[in-house]
Amino acid sequence: MEDLFKKLLYAGAGLAVTAKENLEKSIDELVEKGKISDNEGKKIVDDFFEKTENRKKEFEEKLAKITEEIANKMNYVKKTDVDALVKRVEELEAKVAKSKKADATA
Repeated sequence: MEDLFKKLLYAGAGLAVTAKENLEKSIDELVEKGKISDNEGKKIVDDFFEKTENRKKEFEEKLAKITEEIANKMNYVKKTDVDALVKRVEELEAKVAKSKKADATA
């Protein structure tokens, strides 16, 4: 499920890159034709980037919240939780093995 959300996020990022490139191309054409100044074109592009970045952050926050809600409702285990459990098991196994060696030599 997390992969689906990541794919959606990457698709959105790809769309934003395409939109950025098209916007820059259009602004460059307007500057070349003299319809807007170089400074105006730069301001338009900068405003676009700022708004896009803000929207990206909002989207990521909402996506994280929705993912968390879905995970909680479905008793979905997070990878970080699994990794922590694996680490604890490995530590316990090492302690047991060390204890067995100590018992064998005693």
